[in-house]
Amino acid sequence: MPVADIPGSKSITARALFLAAAADGVTTLVRPLRSDDTEGFAEGLTRLGYRVGRTPGAWQVDGRPQGPAATDAEVYCRDGATTSRFLPVLAAAGHGTYRFDASPQMRRRPLGPLTRALRDLGVDLRHEEAEGHHPLRIAAAGVEGGEVVLDAGQSSQFLTALLLLGPLTRTGLRIRVTDLVSAPYVEITLAMMRAFGVEVRREGDGDVFVVPPGGYRATTYAVEPDASTASYFFAAAAVTPGGEVTVPGLGTGALQGDLAFVDVLRRMGAEVEAGKDRTTVRGTGELRGVTVNMRDISDTMPTLAAIAPFASGPVRIEDVANTRVKECDRLEACAENLRRLGVGVSTGPDWIEISPGEPEPGVRITSYGDHRIVMSFAVTGLRARGISFDDPGCVRKTFPDFHEAFAELRTGL
Repeated sequence: MPVADIPGSKSITARALFLAAAADGVTTLVRPLRSDDTEGFAEGLTRLGYRVGRTPGAWQVDGRPQGPAATDAEVYCRDGATTSRFLPVLAAAGHGTYRFDASPQMRRRPLGPLTRALRDLGVDLRHEEAEGHHPLRIAAAGVEGGEVVLDAGQSSQFLTALLLLGPLTRTGLRIRVTDLVSAPYVEITLAMMRAFGVEVRREGDGDVFVVPPGGYRATTYAVEPDASTASYFFAAAAVTPGGEVTVPGLGTGALQGDLAFVDVLRRMGAEVEAGKDRTTVRGTGELRGVTVNMRDISDTMPTLAAIAPFASGPVRIEDVANTRVKECDRLEACAENLRRLGVGVSTGPDWIEISPGEPEPGVRITSYGDHRIVMSFAVTGLRARGISFDDPGCVRKTFPDFHEAFAELRTGL
């Protein structure tokens, strides 16, 4: 039975790096993800003057509750959305002049709701080119705190960034959210803030977050495996009759909402067994069509789209408009590649419907520079011969050794 050793969660590693940098004392992160995104985040912290020690199994961060040691810094955020959204917020809590820029791909992705909220809180922030996008410059003088209204309908990272900022403000934050996508990611943030000594209160219908001032406490924090990455391995088992994959470290106690992807596989006919600290998926030889709302687990939308042709009926994925503003327009990227494979697809503003069909062999998948497109269609390649990719290396964003690990899994299955 293949056991998939999944690297640490990108989302958790990025949040842990922010919390460690903001905490009072030295924090040790156990089994953090080492990838282009997280290395970029750690490098950004170093540019801001934080000490980050990296050994193979653990990273150590010297926290600075007062903000960056550097009073003047330029930070390049690479392709990392968390880096691009969290680090400017961390810098705003300090004192100095900080400039942030990112890759062309990341420059296209939205920042506007977050930077508007920061300005509403009195942060001196200027977009140097397109309003609401990188590059930007911050003249930081700490953040007083207070009340702010935020639209997190494009990305839950906007809310996470403000929640993380709250304890670093002088009076705390009261955040009223008008719209929210990928809500489980916010639950990850709240649980991790708790681990670093901060309790966030929710009011109203849960759309008001009250964050106290007072800072964070350093700790030792173990990073769980990445549930979004695990989805490719679970899907591989589901499309392989008699196939079985176990992922240790992800079970009923996991923080990440994307583990709910296995519930979709269960609805389609796969067998799922979830223990406290491991999850196993078995392929039964049956995959049924399904209509599923993936608003809360939208990073796994491409995984489901990639195995949809093997279902016995249509697969319809709804409420995933936010996937259009990820590393690429993922909804359109999935549709285009499926059509190239000869599969029937229709799309709308926030949905995609995929018909059953045997994919054509020998198709070259266009990755659009998006790691999740490559990893998803690698699963299609288990049953469609000769699939190749125009940019297989873009998986280094979250899983540099993906192709080797997946080849090993293919042998095991």
